[in-house]
Amino acid sequence: MNDDPQWPIDGHTAATQFLQQLAQPVSANDTPHQRASLRHAYLLFGPQGVGKRTLARVFARAVLCTHAQQRPCGHCRACQLMARDNHPDFRVIQPIDKNGAIDRIGGMLRVEQAAEIIHDVALRPMEGQYKVFLIQDMHMANDGFANKLLKTLEEPPAFALFCVTALDRNDLLPTIVSRCQVLELRPLAPETIVAALMQKWQVAEVEATLLGRLARGRLGWAVNQAQQSDKTDQRLAQLQTLWQLSAADPVERLLFAEKSASTFTSRHLFAMIDLWTTWWRDVLLVQSGCVESCSNIDQTAVLQRQADAVPSKIVRDYLRTLQRIETYLQHTINTRLALEVLILKLPLVSA
Repeated sequence: MNDDPQWPIDGHTAATQFLQQLAQPVSANDTPHQRASLRHAYLLFGPQGVGKRTLARVFARAVLCTHAQQRPCGHCRACQLMARDNHPDFRVIQPIDKNGAIDRIGGMLRVEQAAEIIHDVALRPMEGQYKVFLIQDMHMANDGFANKLLKTLEEPPAFALFCVTALDRNDLLPTIVSRCQVLELRPLAPETIVAALMQKWQVAEVEATLLGRLARGRLGWAVNQAQQSDKTDQRLAQLQTLWQLSAADPVERLLFAEKSASTFTSRHLFAMIDLWTTWWRDVLLVQSGCVESCSNIDQTAVLQRQADAVPSKIVRDYLRTLQRIETYLQHTINTRLALEVLILKLPLVSA
């Protein structure tokens, strides 16, 4: 973990140190190598919940900080405004639905948002030296947004700085990626997540250990689970549903899909895919003799029974199906079809 309280980033040491150095004020005694100048755009990519937004916001706070020596200082007016999410020179752009409400699951970055950015970027900063734009989930941008923003990303005013986040650089237009300094944030080690949960969020060791395994390297996901007391019960209920459907015949499965279709949103389906992917990966790990690497460490007996009951080829095929459905859902809103495929292709486990 980073020992600097103003850079509270767990893991991602190389990316953090790189941005930390860039954000510090230039001293007359610095060597040319130490005087690395800020670029106009940075792309942070990695899995959902891995820490992209956290690092981008800390970097933005440091860039906007006015302290003469150490940035962010946490005390100047700029730092105080950032702490209250009220800095006039910092703007966050997120995917929205058709009604303009923020929706980071089923929404998208739309052309009208790009037009607003282009208008705002032409106006000089109100408080300090820079204006910082954090564009989240660039992989959810429609073609109009991406194409309209290209010129601004290529030749922005000297005072404009863009932080862009995405799941995978391959999901973006190459012309967008080429205009950014690219930083990859990889999944964290389970022990890093466990230590952070225990030290920063006072999570009990047993719960932290389980969440550290289930998180698949995503500290943000683990923190969200730890802060909602009902999440543990929800997970067990969802696993019970998975086990029941695995033992059900096609008619029962279709009835469940029909009943659930009216209430399931993209958000529900993405959460289900995440849970089911983790489960069937664990089943495959048990089949491979790697029980110690499983995520669902509180359900090893059930994992063993299902590993004995389902051929490994069927498990691998279903994991590929889960991946295809997740990709499909990023480009469509037909949740009913996705839900039916998800359930009908579920491996059969005799009760």
